[in-house]
Amino acid sequence: MDLIPSFSVDHTRIVPGIFISRQDTAGDSVITTYDIRVTRPNREPAVDVAAMHSLEHIIATFLRNDPEWKDEIIYWGPMGCLTGFYLILKGGRRPQEIHGLLLRAFRSVSTAAAVPGATAENCGNYLLHNLLMAKWHAERFADYLEKNAGNPEIFAYPKTERLVTEKGQDFYDS
Repeated sequence: MDLIPSFSVDHTRIVPGIFISRQDTAGDSVITTYDIRVTRPNREPAVDVAAMHSLEHIIATFLRNDPEWKDEIIYWGPMGCLTGFYLILKGGRRPQEIHGLLLRAFRSVSTAAAVPGATAENCGNYLLHNLLMAKWHAERFADYLEKNAGNPEIFAYPKTERLVTEKGQDFYDS
């Protein structure tokens, strides 16, 4: 069985940032999945579940309403490990090209007076939100993105080295 792309990332070396996780083609169209890594895996605490849920709602709403980008947005959602999000866009933009969009999206959290869609009718777990912690995580990540805009490390996915046996088989350690 092939190792999926997100498991071939070296989680001991990845830093918070914006990375291309995978690109798929459908006919003439390109669909790009981005890894938006908010915390450093296994070295910093993961984002609290309730804060992550609130960030998902607020930023998804922002992205799907942004006049310049809304037609390219396919999906925004949290990673199971709670260290970041996946953003799926139409097209094949480089991570540097979406830096400004994500900076604005995370900065927008600071002005949220409430979490959009946090009602029993609109959300499957509407009581699991924490707007104050969402604001803290968003500000921390936005400050980091702003400070590191010129740092190529926040755009380059560190891949794991996979050994190949004498018989040509890949060796996976996960």
